[in-house]
Amino acid sequence: MVGYDPKADGRNISSFEVAVAGSVSGLVTRVMISPLDVIKIRFQLQIERLSRSDPGAKYHGILQAGRQILQEEGPTAFWKGHVPAQLLSIGYGAVQFLSFELLTELVHRATTYDARDFSVHFVCGGLSASAATLAVQPVDVLRTRFAAQGEPKVYKTLRDAVVTMYRTEGPLVFYKGLNPTLIAIFPYAGFQFSFYNALKHLHEWVLPAEGRKNENLKNLLCGSGAGVISKTLTYPLDLFKKRLQVGGFEQARATFGQVRSYRGLLDCAQQVLREEGPTGLFKGLSPSLLKAALSTGFVFFWYELFCNLFHHMKKVDS
Repeated sequence: MVGYDPKADGRNISSFEVAVAGSVSGLVTRVMISPLDVIKIRFQLQIERLSRSDPGAKYHGILQAGRQILQEEGPTAFWKGHVPAQLLSIGYGAVQFLSFELLTELVHRATTYDARDFSVHFVCGGLSASAATLAVQPVDVLRTRFAAQGEPKVYKTLRDAVVTMYRTEGPLVFYKGLNPTLIAIFPYAGFQFSFYNALKHLHEWVLPAEGRKNENLKNLLCGSGAGVISKTLTYPLDLFKKRLQVGGFEQARATFGQVRSYRGLLDCAQQVLREEGPTGLFKGLSPSLLKAALSTGFVFFWYELFCNLFHHMKKVDS
């Protein structure tokens, strides 16, 4: 069970074990979904329409983009920015799941609300993700820059990127896109946790016996469903975040087509709507939904698996 549950069957793990389970779940999942993340970011940063009818469009489909990147940049391109992405996943997973467990327990002990309630999971999930975002935002900016650069590379190493960005753009560059990130991450994570819990309860209600036989499969499927719903509801803000994070990075983005500069979140939204139309708000949605289904499903799957593993290890030792 994700979050505090007063009726749980005696699961007893420490805060440290919760953080480790969150970190490992993020690490393993990141390795698996990195290629989709790179394709999604390329789609989000492309000004031209994602269509064969637009002669200036470099990417217009998941398979075509994958082949194009493979041909021009080689297989390692699908793991561009993987080191900062892994730092992001490890730190984010630890802070998010630990704070979510603590917040839901606090709600149970300090209020009359049921810690398993949809609204409680929504608020606690949003707050825990916001805390995790503040902790790892600089790494997220680095990950986006690495995934966005083509050939020749602007940044050779992670250290080179940090030093160059700091010298040329100042310390605030590491928090570019923070406003849309926080605005988007609260409902996104809130929906993830609340829909995950709701889908698990729905599964147990529809198939009570099957839920106990295939617990791991249930966690994976419910996590995937929660990821797709959450991503669809909040996707435009994720696109705005990516556009803002690569501001000042035009020399690398020029290889993908047109380049735009944005003064802030509202200006970015207005330009996208004016120049790219309403469909521009959902560029990269297909790989993003596929990534969300896999990443959210596997994050919850691995997290619950490792929490149960720690719990059973304690039972054996005692």
